[in-house]
Amino acid sequence: MEDINVTVVKFGDRKNLQMQYKDPITRRKQTKSSGTTNRREAERAAAKLEAELREGRYKPASKITWAEFRQRYEDEVLPSLAEETDRKVQTVFGLLETLVNPVRLRDLTAARISSFQAQLRAGKRSEDTIDSYMAHLMAALNWAVLIGLWPEAPKVKRPKRRKDGRTMKGRPITLEEFERMLDKVSQEVGEEAAPSWMEYVEGLWLSGLRLEESQELWWDRDDRLQVVTDGRHPMLRIPRDFEKGNKDRLLPMAPEFAEFLDKIPVAERTGRVFKLVAKRAHGERLTRDRVSRIISAIGKAANVKVHTYASGKVKYASAHDLRRSFGERWSTRVMPPILQQLMRHESIETTMKYYVGRNAQSTASILWEAHDKAVAGNTSGNTEVSDADTADRAGDSSSDEETSCESRPGRTRTRDQGIMSPLL
Repeated sequence: MEDINVTVVKFGDRKNLQMQYKDPITRRKQTKSSGTTNRREAERAAAKLEAELREGRYKPASKITWAEFRQRYEDEVLPSLAEETDRKVQTVFGLLETLVNPVRLRDLTAARISSFQAQLRAGKRSEDTIDSYMAHLMAALNWAVLIGLWPEAPKVKRPKRRKDGRTMKGRPITLEEFERMLDKVSQEVGEEAAPSWMEYVEGLWLSGLRLEESQELWWDRDDRLQVVTDGRHPMLRIPRDFEKGNKDRLLPMAPEFAEFLDKIPVAERTGRVFKLVAKRAHGERLTRDRVSRIISAIGKAANVKVHTYASGKVKYASAHDLRRSFGERWSTRVMPPILQQLMRHESIETTMKYYVGRNAQSTASILWEAHDKAVAGNTSGNTEVSDADTADRAGDSSSDEETSCESRPGRTRTRDQGIMSPLL
């Protein structure tokens, strides 16, 4: 690299002395204020700038506006990401403009982003939601650094989940709670719309679909989530734009959901699978958020509480709690790799974290049920042992150990009977 020389100059229309140098890459003359009218101080500042330029440590401030940056990110990055990711990024950018209103990209300092987090908390966003927003925002800002739109992204502390072992914001609901929700559907959506909503709530319960997946489930569009019935078993075809793993996938469908769909007349198997009817013909459009709020309102009407926050605020059953219920039921029926496919998790770690070994009481119940079945099904001819038999055997030191074991009440041979827990 050629020598870089920074000189101090005085412009009549400027109060402070200026520093000038030729950019070694663009070959253009650059001017920067020294911040002082004192020549000696200006020359010291020029020497410092010259050293930084020669060592590559100087990073000029970005002049790109926030609007220009957003447009480039939307044009150059978002088209390559999943549709759901695109929607989330747009949400984050919209909130940022509302709460922070940056004019230039460089306005997003660590302090202003920290203030953004604080305002999100004041708006009752959860820590998990804030962390997700920060992940999308920092990905965008780091991309700006990567392509040279600004020198360095601010260092921001993202929220950390408290280590209390809780990973779900809700919980799986019981069959009785689910039935209570069905009973309250007409109360929330009206008698005319109730049948379509009852079918929808039951479909969520049986399918384990995410809310956004359920609203994009079609009979006859291969560019959307699609029910595929041309094979031995019904399947779900999920295009990459609707898949967290960003891959086209053909995945198995839960048999109970397949039976549910089989009841739909063939003539009605066109368009969307779930054809929700609005409460009022000219009411609020059934957007994803609107549908989510209606499901939560049904959960509240049924008084199905899934979590109480430290502040005392109660969270009622939502569409995602119906999905959790699906995962909980199937976690006791199939092995984790199969459950991973049913839940459409990209990673087996997610399946293990949320659904395997989460409920010790459920696991204990399964173990005791397996034990009771094994005892009830004992075919070795075991009978209750009389006092006389007990006395005889106590005095018979030559009794065969295996025979003695077979005769004890409540004991079951497993070596030759092949009894297997349903968990295996």
